[in-house]
Amino acid sequence: MSAEPSARARPGRSRALPVFPLEPLAGASAAPTLGQAHAGSARGTRVGLVTLGCDKNTVDSERLLATLVGMGASVATDPADADVVLVNTCGFIDAAKQESIETLLEACQLKDGGRVRAVVAVGCLVQRYKSELEEALPEVDLFLGLTEMDRLVPELRERQLLDDAPVPLMERPLRVLTGATPYTTFLKISEGCDHTCAFCAIPDMRGLHRSAPLEGLVAEAALLGRQGVRELNIISQDTTWYGRDLRRRSETAPLLPDLLRALLSGSEIPWFRLFYMYPSGITRELVELLATEPRLLPYLDLPLQHGSDRILAAMRRPERQSTIRERVSWLRDAIPDLTLRTTVIVGFPGETDEDFQALLDLLEEVRFERVGAFTYSVEEGTPAAEFPDPVPDALQRERLEELLERQAAISLGCNLEQLGRERVALIDHATPDDRDYAFVARTAGQAIDVDGVTHLVRGPAGFDLTPGSFVRVEIVDADEHDLVGSVLSMETR
Repeated sequence: MSAEPSARARPGRSRALPVFPLEPLAGASAAPTLGQAHAGSARGTRVGLVTLGCDKNTVDSERLLATLVGMGASVATDPADADVVLVNTCGFIDAAKQESIETLLEACQLKDGGRVRAVVAVGCLVQRYKSELEEALPEVDLFLGLTEMDRLVPELRERQLLDDAPVPLMERPLRVLTGATPYTTFLKISEGCDHTCAFCAIPDMRGLHRSAPLEGLVAEAALLGRQGVRELNIISQDTTWYGRDLRRRSETAPLLPDLLRALLSGSEIPWFRLFYMYPSGITRELVELLATEPRLLPYLDLPLQHGSDRILAAMRRPERQSTIRERVSWLRDAIPDLTLRTTVIVGFPGETDEDFQALLDLLEEVRFERVGAFTYSVEEGTPAAEFPDPVPDALQRERLEELLERQAAISLGCNLEQLGRERVALIDHATPDDRDYAFVARTAGQAIDVDGVTHLVRGPAGFDLTPGSFVRVEIVDADEHDLVGSVLSMETR
């Protein structure tokens, strides 16, 4: 993950989980469609959905909405205007758990004297703590974990909260896009994870790694492209692991390079961006593909979590410094203008001053352009929760502040190197109230939400600048987070 420590799996789950909470509708590629957040007819139950947590949850929510719209519901953009409020919860760390509970309580308040008739909780937190939540929050009408999502429609119908009026198959959406920038979205290529990281509780919720079928992913990407998506972010718990479970059953099963080639040939989307790429899973074949395919952006998210071999071993991470250096060298040598992002955790149990310095040294050496850093959060039921030698909270915060200061200097230097260069940028939205900047855009080196942006200065008239369009810009200013670009021309992609 880019906005939180990456989640890993623990072996030995007794329950099988579906590849996705809701499977895409069957049929020819032209049958299911994609809708925006206003999709659905004016009749029927109005559903308001609040998504918490990571972008993988966002994909789950969009499929969930699509299923309900296919059953005749419509989407309320404001939960206060909904008949049913669904909260897709996150249970990854304590802060996320608290946010999920507070959101459920706020949704329940909407039932008091308002239009809302029911509140439904779904997702990771429910999967992990369903019985505790049912006891603590009796005002919530329905709790469904990840393994129970097939019950949602029957449960709503039984409560007379969903009309039995499904729309024709040809009109049912595959996903209902909910983002503020519909030109950028996500494609989740697998569920769960086979790694056994000591700090992670997500495998207890999501299970072991299961790759989605290649044909379905290509069909989904093609539909997204026809809907107007210009940038598709490839996500999973470990994206490099795609197909390895399939390969255990068949020697000819596709791996990640095969999937990427199929996505390129089967869709017209101009930009593909790869997230959650474990360094140990990066192969020479993959590096060559990234270096030769211009639609695969020169940007990789490599979640390290630490830079000390001793702490990496304690975390049960699959990499050590030597592997990280080797894979980064492969990538930097082969791909010009490569942007690398990572996430790290400070204050893991037993982390010494020497371990922390090793982390700082590795960040200085590799010069990641983007770094997300977090203090360690104890997760109930994980091996690390029982580890000795916890790092005091005050020392964790002190180390985090030092790391962020060091990284700010690195990021500033990397951004200043962009001055005078020409870059292609994707326009996200206009900024009409800003006297200096006309639009907010992003270059290939800037992922949505987790990185900085490129502010476009108001240039000469004649350019049809609209969200979702590409422009060529000259970088004229920069700080440690953002760039400023002057528009040179429109780009056709």
